[in-house]
Amino acid sequence: MLTTGARLRSQVCATEVVVVRANNADAVLHCGGHPMIDLTADPARGYALDAGFAAGSVLGKRYTDEDTTTEVLVTHDGAGSLALDGKALTLKTPKPLPSSD
Repeated sequence: MLTTGARLRSQVCATEVVVVRANNADAVLHCGGHPMIDLTADPARGYALDAGFAAGSVLGKRYTDEDTTTEVLVTHDGAGSLALDGKALTLKTPKPLPSSD
């Protein structure tokens, strides 16, 4: 279940995230092509990094889905890239500050 505040880890790499915003509790967050699990759970055996989801995740960056209804913060980077229900998450760009002129 995907809920705000959940701490998740990848089953195939070192990636760990905190869910910042989640509006769909039934959605499944993936990393490296496989579902992410609770930070304290043991990963399943036999999983390998999917080449289609091997772009990596960047420490301290936020990733969001195309509707911006789900947002995660990477707390530990890794080789796997993030996806929500099979659709890749994109790096969230910061909003520019207004000019003080």
